[in-house]
Amino acid sequence: MNRLTIEQLKRFKESEDKVEFKKAEQGNFAYDGGSRVKPSERRKCILGYVTALCNEGGGHLVLGMEDAYPHKVVGTKQSEGHIGDLESDIYRDTQIRPVIYELYEDEVNKKGRVLVIEIPPRPVGKLFRFEDVALMRVGEELKPMSDEMIFSILQEHEPDFSADICDGITIDDLDIEAIRILKQKYAIKQKNSDFLTLPDKQVLSDLNLIKGEKVTNAALILVGKQEVLNQRLPQASVILEFRKSESLVPYTNRQVYGQPFYKMIDLLWHDIDLRNDKIDVNENSYIFNIPYFNEEVIREAVNNAIAHRDYRRTSETVIKQFPQKMIIMNTGGFPLGVTIENLLRVQSTPRNRLLADVLAKTGIVERSGQGVDKIYKNTLSEGKDEPDYSHSDPFRVELHLSAVIKDKAFALFLDSEQRDLPEDEKLSVFEVMALNYIREGKSNKVDKEMLKALQERGLIEKRGKTRGTYYILSKSYYEFCGKEGEYSKREDWNATQALPVIMAHFNTFKTAKMKDFVSILDSHMSRKQVRNIIDLFVEKGILSKEGTGSGTVYSVSEDYIKNSQIMSKALMIGIEELKKRGEIN
Repeated sequence: MNRLTIEQLKRFKESEDKVEFKKAEQGNFAYDGGSRVKPSERRKCILGYVTALCNEGGGHLVLGMEDAYPHKVVGTKQSEGHIGDLESDIYRDTQIRPVIYELYEDEVNKKGRVLVIEIPPRPVGKLFRFEDVALMRVGEELKPMSDEMIFSILQEHEPDFSADICDGITIDDLDIEAIRILKQKYAIKQKNSDFLTLPDKQVLSDLNLIKGEKVTNAALILVGKQEVLNQRLPQASVILEFRKSESLVPYTNRQVYGQPFYKMIDLLWHDIDLRNDKIDVNENSYIFNIPYFNEEVIREAVNNAIAHRDYRRTSETVIKQFPQKMIIMNTGGFPLGVTIENLLRVQSTPRNRLLADVLAKTGIVERSGQGVDKIYKNTLSEGKDEPDYSHSDPFRVELHLSAVIKDKAFALFLDSEQRDLPEDEKLSVFEVMALNYIREGKSNKVDKEMLKALQERGLIEKRGKTRGTYYILSKSYYEFCGKEGEYSKREDWNATQALPVIMAHFNTFKTAKMKDFVSILDSHMSRKQVRNIIDLFVEKGILSKEGTGSGTVYSVSEDYIKNSQIMSKALMIGIEELKKRGEIN
């Protein structure tokens, strides 16, 4: 909303312009119900009017002007010097985020002070209540909404803004390079290179981005020319602010990205990555690094913001980057049916279905339009704090991501457990979250079926007696963090004890993978110990290996087989006889 002027306010009509005028000359207009007993009187307060105006689609509560038209300025001392406190209090008590500012009839001498409280419109399908009552204005009264009105609001569905036609925009207003990138990504995702040869108009039509000669809002956001996009939908921009410290209010650097999505997204990540850093994590000879800001996590978070934001509100997506923290703020609350509690489990309905569908078809986002599971899984797998959505409200989604790696051992543990597994056998986001709870000593937050599954995979162990049962991570975690003394369950085997068990496997099978060794030795050794012993056997020439990563295959080396055959003969006919035959020196 743009700030109003006193001259505009004087001409406003309360019903038509959704504004409520109150004198409040001495600053005595009640904030809440106070000591009043009668409900109808308790509602006549700042919180009551804020709630009602929000339910009516937003508006203004104006203090310091007469109710009678034309509205004369009388001045007010309401919240003088404490506007910030009033904003915070209203947000705390209603979850409605107002904008409050002062106007003066005599700006030079600061006389005729008027306090304006701008109230945003309620989200689709959402009602706000004051003292458990959904309010609306009826004349000079604040009345409870009827059951029929409440029901109709709760049954609302968000219209697909992205599928609406953008009047006055033609195909000539679309960016050829952005369309080329879209076609390229679609061809890769669908594994169909022929798509690159199709005419641009046909591609846009096939994806429903244009309808005949008419262009949708989704087309403008994704592939519109920058100058046209900035003129028609400036709120589609993304703002990146960098600050050297969270305590600093002024930003060190600020960049506005007003390009169409397919040209903007790589530029944005490039600039974020310029100030990125990483930590090297070592496990013997194996080294991997953990970036402060994981590219997949950041891209997923930004893509979600683009797909789910409310473009009818005139606020950009804002990213605040600090050396070890990032905040992504997006206008519009969670889509209908989504809450912080069910964020990972519910199949959400995208606020902009067409836009989300095109992003999914081009491999940018998950089909569900969320991908929040990736954000959680990758972040926790790197030993960082859980992604924090707790600062969100019905009008804005706010994601806080920490870059601080609090537990390198946990990152090593998860990496070592999954390194050789095929993609379909790797841990799910819920399994990673469960392991994180167990690491924190909160196994009571994990359901029994999950505990059983993780125990069967050898990732956790049960401790304690019946009434005091609890779970801990498997031994390798404690080895990674140098706390082997806290773990004392298994009898450790050495290489000599492990060799005959491993060779028994090769009596039946010609080859083996690391997961096979882990399986046959898991009751005696931690997974880290198994890997160390297999590496030792390869180094000593007992085993041979081929391939890399999860495709690595082990077999008994030809030299070891030959030496074993010689030793068997020696036991039967003697070493001296073998020397005579020239089979050994």
